[in-house]
Amino acid sequence: HFYKENNILFPASVRLFNEQEWDIIVQDFDDIGYCSYSIRPVGKGKPAEVVSEEGEVVFGSGKLSVDMLEAIFSRLPIDMTFVDAQDRVQFFSESPERIFVRSRAIVGRSVQLCHPQNSVHIVEDILNDFRDGKRDSAEFWINLGRKTIHIRYFAVRNTEGKYLGCLEVSQDITEIMKITGEKRLLD
Repeated sequence: HFYKENNILFPASVRLFNEQEWDIIVQDFDDIGYCSYSIRPVGKGKPAEVVSEEGEVVFGSGKLSVDMLEAIFSRLPIDMTFVDAQDRVQFFSESPERIFVRSRAIVGRSVQLCHPQNSVHIVEDILNDFRDGKRDSAEFWINLGRKTIHIRYFAVRNTEGKYLGCLEVSQDITEIMKITGEKRLLD
């Protein structure tokens, strides 16, 4: 039933319900309760803030429109998920070749609720190590069907070293592992 929820129910709900209807749904669930877990309240989302008058996000190395950023994230051959310092999912890329199915409903959710129960303690250990400054990355790889998936976690810190969260990057490396020799740009 998870497949139907993630691939049919949730995407249809996101398209069909407006923000006011979602507010009512949340309020109703707050009143009647949730099935298997309790939800900590999260604030309403805010529209992205832009720096330039042209509606572009300005970085030290250049500037990009929000459309460009979304297109770049959706084109990269990796899955990215950003979890903030409070262990809440804040963003995930929407690549057409997703490795792990994600629903937009995970945004704002505790990352512990997004992993299989048998691996939650490992994720918590990694995040605690990041938070405590004991390490800045963790990586592992798994076999998923006929694919080899490389998963990396990176501690994200500001320029003062304050922990902002964790970036999870997953990539199907099956074809990369077959590479031998070299292939030059003009080949």
